[in-house]
Amino acid sequence: MKSIHVWDLPLRLFHWALVALVIAAIVSAKLGGNALDWHVRFGLATLALLIFRLLWGFIGGTHAKFSNFIRGPKTIWAYLKGLADKPLGHNPMGALSVIAILLVLFTQAITGLFSNDDILTEGPLYALISKDTSDYLTHLHTLNQYLMYGLLALHVGAILYYRLFKKENLVRPMLTGRKQVHPSIAEIYNGSVGSLRSAVVVISASSVLVWFIATYWK
Repeated sequence: MKSIHVWDLPLRLFHWALVALVIAAIVSAKLGGNALDWHVRFGLATLALLIFRLLWGFIGGTHAKFSNFIRGPKTIWAYLKGLADKPLGHNPMGALSVIAILLVLFTQAITGLFSNDDILTEGPLYALISKDTSDYLTHLHTLNQYLMYGLLALHVGAILYYRLFKKENLVRPMLTGRKQVHPSIAEIYNGSVGSLRSAVVVISASSVLVWFIATYWK
Protein backbone atom coordinates (compact mmCIF):
# COMPACT_ATOMS: atom_id res chain seq x y z
CA MET A 1 0.00 0.00 0.00
CA LYS A 2 1.12 3.55 -0.72
CA SER A 3 0.13 6.85 0.85
CA ILE A 4 -1.46 9.63 -1.20
CA HIS A 5 -2.61 13.12 -0.20
CA VAL A 6 -6.41 13.29 -0.41
CA TRP A 7 -7.69 15.91 2.07
CA ASP A 8 -6.01 19.31 1.90
CA LEU A 9 -5.00 21.19 5.05
CA PRO A 10 -7.64 23.96 4.77
CA LEU A 11 -10.41 21.37 4.54
CA ARG A 12 -9.07 19.49 7.54
CA LEU A 13 -8.75 22.68 9.60
CA PHE A 14 -12.30 23.60 8.61
CA HIS A 15 -13.59 20.20 9.68
CA TRP A 16 -12.08 20.20 13.16
CA ALA A 17 -12.77 23.89 13.77
CA LEU A 18 -16.41 23.25 12.84
CA VAL A 19 -16.57 20.32 15.27
CA ALA A 20 -15.20 22.50 18.08
CA LEU A 21 -17.53 25.44 17.32
CA VAL A 22 -20.66 23.31 17.04
CA ILE A 23 -19.91 21.64 20.38
CA ALA A 24 -19.20 25.03 21.97
CA ALA A 25 -22.42 26.48 20.55
CA ILE A 26 -24.48 23.56 21.87
CA VAL A 27 -22.93 23.71 25.33
CA SER A 28 -23.33 27.49 25.62
CA ALA A 29 -26.97 27.26 24.50
CA LYS A 30 -27.71 24.62 27.13
CA LEU A 31 -26.00 26.67 29.86
CA GLY A 32 -28.13 29.70 29.03
CA GLY A 33 -27.81 32.99 30.92
CA ASN A 34 -24.64 34.94 30.17
CA ALA A 35 -23.34 31.99 28.16
CA LEU A 36 -25.84 32.91 25.44
CA ASP A 37 -23.61 35.84 24.49
CA TRP A 38 -20.93 33.29 23.70
CA HIS A 39 -23.50 31.17 21.91
CA VAL A 40 -24.05 34.07 19.51
CA ARG A 41 -20.30 34.48 18.99
CA PHE A 42 -19.85 30.76 18.32
CA GLY A 43 -22.75 30.92 15.88
CA LEU A 44 -21.16 33.82 13.98
CA ALA A 45 -17.83 32.02 13.83
CA THR A 46 -19.63 28.93 12.55
CA LEU A 47 -21.31 30.99 9.82
CA ALA A 48 -17.92 32.32 8.72
CA LEU A 49 -16.61 28.75 8.49
CA LEU A 50 -19.64 27.61 6.51
CA ILE A 51 -19.21 30.46 4.01
CA PHE A 52 -15.56 29.44 3.69
CA ARG A 53 -16.58 25.82 2.99
CA LEU A 54 -19.10 26.92 0.39
CA LEU A 55 -16.43 28.88 -1.48
CA TRP A 56 -13.80 26.20 -0.93
CA GLY A 57 -16.13 23.75 -2.62
CA PHE A 58 -15.38 25.56 -5.88
CA ILE A 59 -11.70 26.56 -5.52
CA GLY A 60 -10.27 24.01 -3.09
CA GLY A 61 -8.38 20.80 -3.70
CA THR A 62 -9.74 18.00 -5.87
CA HIS A 63 -11.66 16.18 -3.14
CA ALA A 64 -12.90 19.36 -1.48
CA LYS A 65 -14.76 20.44 -4.62
CA PHE A 66 -18.49 19.75 -4.79
CA SER A 67 -18.09 18.68 -8.42
CA ASN A 68 -15.87 15.83 -7.24
CA PHE A 69 -18.31 14.14 -4.89
CA ILE A 70 -21.88 15.26 -5.61
CA ARG A 71 -23.45 12.56 -7.72
CA GLY A 72 -26.85 11.79 -9.22
CA PRO A 73 -29.33 9.06 -8.21
CA LYS A 74 -27.94 6.51 -10.70
CA THR A 75 -24.43 6.72 -9.29
CA ILE A 76 -25.72 6.57 -5.72
CA TRP A 77 -27.84 3.52 -6.52
CA ALA A 78 -24.93 1.82 -8.29
CA TYR A 79 -22.73 2.45 -5.26
CA LEU A 80 -25.32 0.97 -2.90
CA LYS A 81 -25.52 -2.13 -5.12
CA GLY A 82 -21.74 -2.43 -5.14
CA LEU A 83 -21.51 -1.74 -8.87
CA ALA A 84 -19.54 1.52 -8.65
CA ASP A 85 -15.86 1.97 -7.88
CA LYS A 86 -15.00 3.18 -4.41
CA PRO A 87 -13.95 6.86 -4.65
CA LEU A 88 -10.88 8.22 -2.91
CA GLY A 89 -12.81 11.14 -1.42
CA HIS A 90 -16.39 11.14 -0.19
CA ASN A 91 -18.44 8.19 -1.36
CA PRO A 92 -21.94 9.00 -2.73
CA MET A 93 -23.62 8.36 0.61
CA GLY A 94 -20.99 10.32 2.50
CA ALA A 95 -21.51 13.16 0.04
CA LEU A 96 -25.23 13.24 0.85
CA SER A 97 -24.34 13.41 4.54
CA VAL A 98 -21.93 16.30 3.96
CA ILE A 99 -24.47 18.32 1.98
CA ALA A 100 -27.24 17.64 4.50
CA ILE A 101 -25.07 18.69 7.44
CA LEU A 102 -23.93 21.87 5.69
CA LEU A 103 -27.52 22.81 4.83
CA VAL A 104 -28.75 22.19 8.37
CA LEU A 105 -25.87 24.14 9.90
CA PHE A 106 -26.43 27.02 7.48
CA THR A 107 -30.10 27.03 8.47
CA GLN A 108 -29.16 27.04 12.15
CA ALA A 109 -26.65 29.86 11.76
CA ILE A 110 -28.87 32.08 9.59
CA THR A 111 -32.00 31.69 11.73
CA GLY A 112 -29.84 32.46 14.75
CA LEU A 113 -29.03 35.87 13.29
CA PHE A 114 -32.67 36.87 13.76
CA SER A 115 -33.56 34.93 16.91
CA ASN A 116 -34.36 36.12 20.41
CA ASP A 117 -34.84 34.51 23.81
CA ASP A 118 -37.51 36.96 25.05
CA ILE A 119 -35.15 38.03 27.86
CA LEU A 120 -31.79 39.60 27.05
CA THR A 121 -30.20 37.87 24.08
CA GLU A 122 -30.99 38.77 20.48
CA GLY A 123 -29.38 37.82 17.20
CA PRO A 124 -27.34 40.52 15.44
CA LEU A 125 -30.07 41.10 12.83
CA TYR A 126 -33.03 40.96 15.21
CA ALA A 127 -33.81 44.68 14.75
CA LEU A 128 -34.28 44.28 10.99
CA ILE A 129 -37.47 42.23 11.29
CA SER A 130 -40.68 42.24 13.31
CA LYS A 131 -40.99 40.49 16.66
CA ASP A 132 -43.43 37.97 15.17
CA THR A 133 -41.01 37.09 12.38
CA SER A 134 -38.18 36.79 14.89
CA ASP A 135 -40.29 34.49 17.06
CA TYR A 136 -41.03 32.31 14.02
CA LEU A 137 -37.34 32.08 13.08
CA THR A 138 -36.49 31.38 16.73
CA HIS A 139 -38.96 28.50 16.60
CA LEU A 140 -37.27 27.17 13.46
CA HIS A 141 -33.89 27.62 15.14
CA THR A 142 -35.10 25.51 18.07
CA LEU A 143 -36.63 22.77 15.91
CA ASN A 144 -33.70 22.62 13.51
CA GLN A 145 -31.33 21.74 16.34
CA TYR A 146 -32.92 18.30 16.61
CA LEU A 147 -32.39 17.65 12.92
CA MET A 148 -28.80 18.78 13.44
CA TYR A 149 -28.37 16.35 16.35
CA GLY A 150 -29.78 13.52 14.24
CA LEU A 151 -27.48 14.16 11.30
CA LEU A 152 -24.42 14.52 13.52
CA ALA A 153 -25.29 11.27 15.31
CA LEU A 154 -25.71 9.55 11.93
CA HIS A 155 -22.34 10.92 10.83
CA VAL A 156 -20.59 9.62 13.94
CA GLY A 157 -22.45 6.32 13.62
CA ALA A 158 -21.22 5.91 10.04
CA ILE A 159 -17.64 6.53 11.16
CA LEU A 160 -17.98 3.87 13.86
CA TYR A 161 -19.60 1.44 11.41
CA TYR A 162 -16.72 1.79 8.95
CA ARG A 163 -14.19 1.40 11.76
CA LEU A 164 -15.77 -1.63 13.43
CA PHE A 165 -17.24 -3.56 10.52
CA LYS A 166 -15.34 -2.46 7.43
CA LYS A 167 -12.04 -1.97 9.27
CA GLU A 168 -11.58 1.42 7.66
CA ASN A 169 -10.40 4.36 9.73
CA LEU A 170 -12.08 7.52 8.43
CA VAL A 171 -10.76 9.76 11.20
CA ARG A 172 -7.04 9.33 10.55
CA PRO A 173 -7.13 10.67 6.96
CA MET A 174 -9.02 13.73 8.21
CA LEU A 175 -6.14 14.27 10.64
CA THR A 176 -3.22 13.51 8.34
CA GLY A 177 -4.78 14.24 4.96
CA ARG A 178 -3.44 10.97 3.58
CA LYS A 179 -4.95 7.63 2.60
CA GLN A 180 -3.38 4.24 1.99
CA VAL A 181 -4.13 2.90 -1.50
CA HIS A 182 -2.91 0.18 -3.82
CA PRO A 183 0.36 1.12 -5.61
CA SER A 184 -1.38 0.93 -9.00
CA ILE A 185 -3.81 3.65 -7.88
CA ALA A 186 -1.04 5.77 -6.36
CA GLU A 187 0.89 5.71 -9.64
CA ILE A 188 -1.91 7.27 -11.64
CA TYR A 189 -3.32 9.53 -8.93
CA ASN A 190 -3.19 13.20 -9.93
CA GLY A 191 -5.45 14.87 -7.38
CA SER A 192 -4.59 18.41 -6.30
CA VAL A 193 -4.62 20.06 -2.87
CA GLY A 194 -5.90 23.55 -2.16
CA SER A 195 -3.55 26.47 -1.78
CA LEU A 196 -3.03 27.56 1.82
CA ARG A 197 -2.67 31.17 0.66
CA SER A 198 -6.03 30.98 -1.11
CA ALA A 199 -7.59 29.48 2.01
CA VAL A 200 -6.32 32.38 4.14
CA VAL A 201 -7.83 34.87 1.69
CA VAL A 202 -11.17 33.04 1.63
CA ILE A 203 -11.51 32.60 5.40
CA SER A 204 -10.47 36.24 5.91
CA ALA A 205 -13.11 37.43 3.44
CA SER A 206 -15.73 35.17 5.06
CA SER A 207 -14.85 36.49 8.53
CA VAL A 208 -15.01 40.12 7.38
CA LEU A 209 -18.42 39.50 5.81
CA VAL A 210 -19.80 37.98 9.02
CA TRP A 211 -18.22 40.76 11.09
CA PHE A 212 -19.90 43.31 8.82
CA ILE A 213 -23.25 41.55 9.23
CA ALA A 214 -22.90 41.41 13.01
CA THR A 215 -21.65 44.98 13.39
CA TYR A 216 -22.98 47.29 10.70
CA TRP A 217 -26.31 45.62 10.06
CA LYS A 218 -27.15 45.35 13.72
